[in-house]
Amino acid sequence: MTLPASPRLADESAEFVLRRLELTVRRKLDGLLQGNHLGLLPGPGSEAGESRIYHPGDDVRRMDWPVTARTSVPHIRQTIVDRELETWVVVDLSASLDFGTARCEKRDLAIAGLAAISYLTMHGGNRLGAIITTGTQVIRIPARPGRAAGNRLLRIAATTPRAESGRRGDLGAALEMLRRPPRRRGLVVVISDFLGDTSWQRPLRGLGARHDVLAIEVVDPRELELPDVGLVTMVDPESGQTIEVPTQRRDVRERFAQAAGEQRAEITAALRRAGAGHLTLRTDREWLLDMVRYVANRRHTASGGASR
Repeated sequence: MTLPASPRLADESAEFVLRRLELTVRRKLDGLLQGNHLGLLPGPGSEAGESRIYHPGDDVRRMDWPVTARTSVPHIRQTIVDRELETWVVVDLSASLDFGTARCEKRDLAIAGLAAISYLTMHGGNRLGAIITTGTQVIRIPARPGRAAGNRLLRIAATTPRAESGRRGDLGAALEMLRRPPRRRGLVVVISDFLGDTSWQRPLRGLGARHDVLAIEVVDPRELELPDVGLVTMVDPESGQTIEVPTQRRDVRERFAQAAGEQRAEITAALRRAGAGHLTLRTDREWLLDMVRYVANRRHTASGGASR
């Protein structure tokens, strides 16, 4: 199977990259849209339906107390799947995303992930909105239905100016913008490397209590381990701090790999506590295959192995 090359916005026009992304994503993912699925993450819905007798294992938060009191038999209120899905994507394009040592930069991979989410959810009257944060500015794009609105959103994200060096992103503030005022239950997708401070954890847990949440973590292999290339000068793009690292020393490389592994484990644990789905896209792997595997596995699990 021939796989598409990773997108590189720095080498080609945004329009050309987005057009190629649309073709490749639709060709690979359209098969996952077949059946009675109304969004990327199937769920029980939020619209009130009929009551039925309680069975062990049912969610007690959906108890129908009036019917239970009237019949003296525990009942729960069933919900009807929403006919339209509202999806909000928080895209972190802070300076730490302007880095890549493999097929593309992390920023390019973030845009590719946004494109995949757009093409997966923009059908059947579903609405898509986005909050793009760079640390320098925050761009809010209202949720609207239709392919034209989705393409406009992608163009805005792809042409967003790069963040200023030395400016730290604020993913937590962007997530707070989705929490207040409360929104209709839907899907929230967060695309980031989740590096830097941990202010995003609390608002993400708040969003997870109301919405289906998917976290797309963007990773470059050099953030996990260092090659032996001698003395290297490294600069933190979000703080401007400079440090010289003797990568020729094995103990330095081992300590770096251990610290990086612990950091990623902490991120994974925080996402799990928030109840978020977790998808990792790496600049040295076929991102579309990772996306396909995740969506297929998630839908298979959520539907019990069959389409609803």
